Order: sequence, then C-alpha cells, then structure tokens
Amino acid sequence: MNCHILTLFPQMVLDGLRTSILGRAEEKGVLSLKAVNIRDFSENKHNRVDDAPYGGGAGLVMQPGPVYSAWKSVTEKLQTNPRVIYLTPQGRVFNQSVAEELAKEEELVFLCGHYEGIDERVLEMIVTDYISIGDYVLTGGELAAMVVIDSIARLVPGVLHNDASAEFETFHDSLLEYPQYTRPEEFMGKKVPEVLLSGHHGNVDRWRRKQSVIRTARSRPDLLEKAVLSAEEKELLKTLDFQEEI
Repeated sequence: MNCHILTLFPQMVLDGLRTSILGRAEEKGVLSLKAVNIRDFSENKHNRVDDAPYGGGAGLVMQPGPVYSAWKSVTEKLQTNPRVIYLTPQGRVFNQSVAEELAKEEELVFLCGHYEGIDERVLEMIVTDYISIGDYVLTGGELAAMVVIDSIARLVPGVLHNDASAEFETFHDSLLEYPQYTRPEEFMGKKVPEVLLSGHHGNVDRWRRKQSVIRTARSRPDLLEKAVLSAEEKELLKTLDFQEEI
C-alpha cells in the first residue's frame, strides 16, 4: 500500500508514522509513506497558502490552487486518480469496517486541512471520501490522518509481525478484545486466570470469547447490535450484572 499525505507539516506526519511497526513495514517494502508539502505549491513569493474567507469571519482558509497542484503532483506520477480522503468532522465516522474497506486500496491520498478549512471548490474537485475520527475539532488534519493510516496499514499483509493478530483483536466480530495476560503468573496478589495456564486451547478459546462478549456488553453495548452471538451467549448477556465484579 502507498499512502500519500498532502499536508503543511510533512515532518510531523512522517516522524509519527515511521516510528515502530509502520516504520519497519516501510523498510521491508510492504508499505510506502510519502508526504507532499502543500506549501511547495504556493502561488506567491512568501509561500502563503491561505487567505481571509469571502463573506468575512474569523481565521483563514487554505487556497484551492496549492492544494490542487499538490494533488496533481501525485496523480500525474501515478497516472490514475486514487481515492482522496479529506479528514473533517463533517465526514462519516471512521471505524474498523471503514479501515478494512480502505485497506484494499493500493494507493490512497490523505488531505490534511488547517486553519478554518480548505476552499470548497477544490474539495469538490478532488475529494472522494470525507472521514471523521470523532465529534471534536483539532488544529489540523495531520493527527487524524495518522490515526486513520495507522489503523488501515496494520491490516495490510506483512505489516504486522503476526498477521493473525490483526484478525483476532478488538472489533473482530464486532466485539472488544478479551483481557490479555503475561508473566509473572501472580502480580501484587492478582493471578492469571487458571484456564490460560491449562494448555487446553479449546477451553482458552471459549474463555476468551466469553470475556469478549462480557467486556463488550460492559463497555460498548452498542457494538452488540452487529455481533453474531450464539444462543448461549445471548443467555449469558441476560445474566450479567455490572454492579458486581465479573
């Protein structure tokens, strides 16, 4: 997968994304992270890419010309028009299903706004997807783009050391991930559940599934609407009392 980020702060984006797992994936050649500095396409000698909004109002708006030119510099090399994701609170809310959808793309362009936003005309011309990471406002789209790219990239084969971990973790089957434990077996009086020490893989799998159902019901009951539950798991939900420790 090749990710192209159109931004005013390329170093901020690349320094963050190239840390840890994604950085190693790029070194292996299974992922490409490229940042395009929109300011390089400024149309004035001071490298400004913003101006006051027509109609008045506070703040500044990013001009359409530099944004379009930055996008064109990417698409001309690709000789195709990949999906362009604009990070904005006005977009559809990002979730695991959207991540899985986008992970199938070979090329993705991420547009990071700043100031009071970007001139609407260029958005209409180049953007294919409007995506939000939540109902709040950031100073720019860079952090949101990094969140989305991290979530998408880890689904690309070869990015994670163990590809299976991408499938059997949080939000698999619309359930939260089960509790995880490692050494030592006892920590400050708290012991690892006996079933995890048993070596019986079937019992471990059943325990983990049960804990995922319980944790989802406790913390994110809204997710259960999409979860495929067995008759036994549905009965389990009826017995739960979160006033007590489970």
